[in-house]
Amino acid sequence: MDIHFDLMALNWLAIVLATASAFVLGGIWYGPVFGKQWMAEFGFTEADVTKGHPAKVFGTAIVLTLIAAIVLAMIIGHDSNLHYGALWGFMIGFGPVAMFIGIHYVFERRSVKLFVINALYPALSLVMMGAIIGSMSS
Repeated sequence: MDIHFDLMALNWLAIVLATASAFVLGGIWYGPVFGKQWMAEFGFTEADVTKGHPAKVFGTAIVLTLIAAIVLAMIIGHDSNLHYGALWGFMIGFGPVAMFIGIHYVFERRSVKLFVINALYPALSLVMMGAIIGSMSS
């Protein structure tokens, strides 16, 4: 089997929009929606989460999200649509990503509540990212 990825053939606008959408969802998800519960589960205070250099934290998060979007675009391919892209996002997000987070949480003895918060964010992000990438495919 010959696998070849042409990075220049990817829809970079779709990738950037998908990256931005996941980043915005993260801000909402870990802010007004589940921010206080997430902090409580980890025992963080507002001061704890504002420690560190914001450019480094958010810059790293954007780069990692961009890499995820690129890989997702490579999986979805060029001949796609919104539904196919969202389906791939669902299969990856609710399949391996959420399940491996769950495996870590079982061994780390973390709560089911924290698992739901931290596993649903990437799963929903990947569905949304897949829908964007798929709908903008050629």
